[in-house]
Amino acid sequence: MATGTNIRTYFNGTWHDGDLAVIRAADHGAWLGSTVFDGARFVDGMTPDLDLHCARINRSARALGLTPTQSDAAIMEIALEGLKAYPKEAAVYIRPMYWGIHGDATGIVPQPEETGFAICLEEIPMAPSDASTTLGYTRFHRPILEDNVCNAKAGCLYPNNARMLTDVRSRGFGNALVADALGNVAESATANVFMIRDGEAFTPIANGTFLSGITRARHIANMRANGMTVHETVLTFDDFKTADEVFLSGNMNKVTPVTAIEDTNYGSGPVTQRIREMYWDWAASL
Repeated sequence: MATGTNIRTYFNGTWHDGDLAVIRAADHGAWLGSTVFDGARFVDGMTPDLDLHCARINRSARALGLTPTQSDAAIMEIALEGLKAYPKEAAVYIRPMYWGIHGDATGIVPQPEETGFAICLEEIPMAPSDASTTLGYTRFHRPILEDNVCNAKAGCLYPNNARMLTDVRSRGFGNALVADALGNVAESATANVFMIRDGEAFTPIANGTFLSGITRARHIANMRANGMTVHETVLTFDDFKTADEVFLSGNMNKVTPVTAIEDTNYGSGPVTQRIREMYWDWAASL
């Protein structure tokens, strides 16, 4: 089942209307999980940081042992061509993907002679400006690089995210606040996390256990350019209990305010709102 509507698929050198079947039953990615993807956004005719997302999909492929077949620039060119079919006011999720096709003699290691590639475009609305979420704690945590491919945006990481979400949703929360292997805060189950205290921003330092997001980096740059102090540091769960505001940072909705973590509640979030405005002001300036 697709997440969005009005889907277009780029595969085998051309654009197709609809949710095209692209992976075969015996492809390495289908049965051994060698899939990577990235996600960017088209909103009001803007494609903020699309170039960085196109570059990251190739880095993710290499980290998973796949051989990219497209240059960063080519992926961006193909995506922009496909977006011409959508009206300017559409909100579109841009998802380039690679997957392994052949394995070695054991079947385990993806081979370089052929790699599957596709781009999926889906209309997915941006969340309303007043949308928010709540966070709960979960016993599941982020792996380290020695356990899994934390340096890639890989499909094989997401069943762990699904466990986190299922866990906290069973207790009425919208998302999970997740620990790294040392027990410190890493991110949420779906996005990076920031807290605001006394007008300053704090976010877990990128330690290799989670993907330090492109939108996360953009928020940090925007805040610093606007005179805000941003700390990338080790943060505990107790640190978040003393926060004035908390928000999630991800490509899908850019900024999502958090109104509660377990039984700790937060205010309306004027700083969070300003950070959202900074982001869209920056995007519109390109």
